[in-house]
Amino acid sequence: MPSGTRHGTKPNPDQNSSTPDDAAPDFAPDDVSENPLSPPDNSFRTQGNAGDRSSKHDESHLPLSSGLYLVATPIGNLGDITFRALDILKRADIILCEDTRTSGKLLSRYGVKTKRIAYHEHNAAKLRPEIMDRLGKGQGLALISDAGTPLINDPGYKLVRDCKAEGFNVTAAPGASSPIIALILSGLPSDHFFYAGFLPPKTMARKKELARFAPIPGSLIFLESPKRLAASLVDMAEMLGGTREAAVTRELTKMFEEVRNGTLDELAAHYAEQGAPKGEVVVIVGPADETGNEPSPEDIDARLSDLIKTHRTKDAADILAKETGLKKRDLYNRALALAKPSDD
Repeated sequence: MPSGTRHGTKPNPDQNSSTPDDAAPDFAPDDVSENPLSPPDNSFRTQGNAGDRSSKHDESHLPLSSGLYLVATPIGNLGDITFRALDILKRADIILCEDTRTSGKLLSRYGVKTKRIAYHEHNAAKLRPEIMDRLGKGQGLALISDAGTPLINDPGYKLVRDCKAEGFNVTAAPGASSPIIALILSGLPSDHFFYAGFLPPKTMARKKELARFAPIPGSLIFLESPKRLAASLVDMAEMLGGTREAAVTRELTKMFEEVRNGTLDELAAHYAEQGAPKGEVVVIVGPADETGNEPSPEDIDARLSDLIKTHRTKDAADILAKETGLKKRDLYNRALALAKPSDD
């Protein structure tokens, strides 16, 4: 275990054993690796079916080293669980789940019978002291979300922060993550990217947030509700530029996985006509055009004229400055001139 981490008290493997089958085998404490990244020999065995007797001969009943284990779970295809994730989930004292019923489907599939406790945004503050107490007693706790990698748009970072502050070991068993999978399937540049999560549901707040993201020099990753997808794409086209390349991905790793590429204008038109798609949606917006060619005065006037129809002059200039890199003061003065009534 890394220096500065804290073990807590080791639980007795024989405690609460009621039958010979439940008793822990005779082993020295050193047989259980103190480094969670290097588990005991033979602990990672190919799992049989949930009901297969052969699965009872693995070593999942040995306790984990004390600490918090962040375990990624599949985002759709249950076959994407890793051997290491299953080993940790079987050996943990407790599994902290975003929703115990949702996680129960996955755990049942692989014969994981570890006790589950709900840990979500509504009870996290109340439950953290109990979790810290368990860690102090030497327990190994696994944290999972409903799907994908914990802490990505899910509760957990405050728990990790508290564990690190107290010196408890924190490690992760990596796996599926829908933002990364969507990015690599989109065919858009992946050398620089920014994960923005969910945008605000209301139009004005959404546009304000998009304006902040416009100057970021990389691909943008958004999660979105299918019902709001069409409206969000319209706002993205307005605030980020309708000609920007993008991709709408849905049902990733599932039977009806789809990746639809096009410009933001094209995608907005498609979903406005077709309606809300089914399934989980991730939108990837490619980087802004970096050709270095400044827009023509005619293009600037056209864009400003469009923006001042729905925004204050100052805000219109600010939006276009972020889109083009031009000086905000110059754009503001031009917007004022365009807003003046004609003398003709």
